[in-house]
Amino acid sequence: RFLIKGGLAGAAVYVAYDQGLLGSGTQGAEALKKAQETLPPAIQEWTNYLGWEVRAAQLPPTPKFDFSLSDSWNKGVHTVMSALSVAPTRACEYTVEGWKYVKDLVK
Repeated sequence: RFLIKGGLAGAAVYVAYDQGLLGSGTQGAEALKKAQETLPPAIQEWTNYLGWEVRAAQLPPTPKFDFSLSDSWNKGVHTVMSALSVAPTRACEYTVEGWKYVKDLVK
């Protein structure tokens, strides 16, 4: 069972690497564009193979992604650095509040 799971995980990583999903942002964008172009014909082919009656009007359009990986990464880095820069001040504030709370409990 462990070997099967390991083999499937390895195959998934290999396919992701082979398709360019683990590369740079431009390779990921190219892979997404490729998937958006090939997915609707593949769905149509499978529905024809299975005998399902699916018209093109019934299929929802592929979603349009306006997503920049570098902008999201930069925003995340700024958020983390902002949180780290105010962490000592917040820690002092919370410590003072905690001591006040303990003093009020002791009284």
